[in-house]
Amino acid sequence: MSYGHADRIAAILAGTPAAGSEPPSIDPALYQRDDVRAVLAVHDITALYRALKGVGLTQRQIAELTGMQQSEVSEIVAGRKVMAYDVLVRIAEGLRIPRKLMGLSYGNSGAYGEGGTVPSAEEVAEMLRRHLIALGPIAAVASNPLARLVELLEHVELPGISPVPLPSRLFGGHVVQVRNLARRLHEAAFVSGSDPEVSTGAATWASRLLDVPGSDAVRKALMVAVAQLHIEAGWAGFDAGLYDRAMVHYARAVELSIKAGDAYCQAVALSWAGLGTVEHGHTNDGLKMLQYAGVTALGIPSDPDPSTMVIGEGSRAAVQASVQSSAAPAYDRLGSPALADADLTKARELWTPTPADINVGGDLDRPAACLELARGRLDVAEPFAVASVRRWEGVSQVGRTQSAVVLATIHVRAGEPRGLQLAHGAITSAARLTSARVRKRLEPLAAALEARRGSDAEQLARMARQVAATRA
Repeated sequence: MSYGHADRIAAILAGTPAAGSEPPSIDPALYQRDDVRAVLAVHDITALYRALKGVGLTQRQIAELTGMQQSEVSEIVAGRKVMAYDVLVRIAEGLRIPRKLMGLSYGNSGAYGEGGTVPSAEEVAEMLRRHLIALGPIAAVASNPLARLVELLEHVELPGISPVPLPSRLFGGHVVQVRNLARRLHEAAFVSGSDPEVSTGAATWASRLLDVPGSDAVRKALMVAVAQLHIEAGWAGFDAGLYDRAMVHYARAVELSIKAGDAYCQAVALSWAGLGTVEHGHTNDGLKMLQYAGVTALGIPSDPDPSTMVIGEGSRAAVQASVQSSAAPAYDRLGSPALADADLTKARELWTPTPADINVGGDLDRPAACLELARGRLDVAEPFAVASVRRWEGVSQVGRTQSAVVLATIHVRAGEPRGLQLAHGAITSAARLTSARVRKRLEPLAAALEARRGSDAEQLARMARQVAATRA
């Protein structure tokens, strides 16, 4: 059964007109107009379609070019938002819009692999803004991303409790207070897991202090301290599987650290945002953020002020190495294994982590184990996983469990007798944590168990699937 669109869609994809139809011509200069470039950058398809109608295209012609029903075009012209990445790509291709104008990558290694260029600060800023806009209700107030969160927190306030009044002037003690709060949240998250509500509340409270007058030096120090809180809140959201919340906080941290001129916080925020974006499935965008984080890290002083380094006690080399190790899996996903290996090698050349560096992502072994596991090189992956488990022992249950899951997956896939015992321990440990990110890592382990014969393996697979699907 044909609905009248199959031939037209096929013709559009093939770049040839369908039988009995001549596709309308769109002047490429339209997409270079400032007003049109602005709507393309924020994926405002409603405004785009209205601009096309303004130059003579009908809704039927737009539908033919984009492979849509005319009724869909009518709904979009009336204000329906288009959010899906694949639909945006189809619109860009059908209307012959240069992808770069819409921030849509091609998904191949050549885009950001060998021969690619490191994105500029403007590109990264625009990318963060696009991601915020795509988040829906929260991003509807992109000019002040925390406004919606503040509103939500106000709605749950107990009757009769009034807000604590802000101080009349900022002093150094306020900065210390915010720094200590960030440090306590960081230490708690590292040991037992993050709490996104508590972290968001802390960042929201500290952000109110930015409206209080004070000396330039105190205000600058406060910006850095509040940026640190937003980084912690971003990680808490990421760890809880709340990508939208994480991106709001990371974007705010980048904004504040740029205003304060603090390269350390800016690099860390971009690095963690990039890692989260890669794991969320936007590999190209995440890699861009990581690339720019690496460039920004070059501006970290060789002996940075410890007061600006709540996020671990890492040096410039430590941050650079962390960025390199996070970028490696992105390159591997994009089909550039040589670049992935080079990044991991470079990370080890830059920095040799010690137990004191564990808080700054001082584990270069787990990324290597995950990379080799993904490639099916189990013998190579196993010693890296063992080293990673040992590194986190007695330091962080979250970190140790992540590594234990990787190690168990390796042994189960290899058919090792000890694999089931390791799997049971890893699943049990993950079940005790609130981290959605750790629980999600059980899915590959469950798949490996399902591929293994025996009732014990089947039972463990069901257990892993159940824990992975449960929000703690």
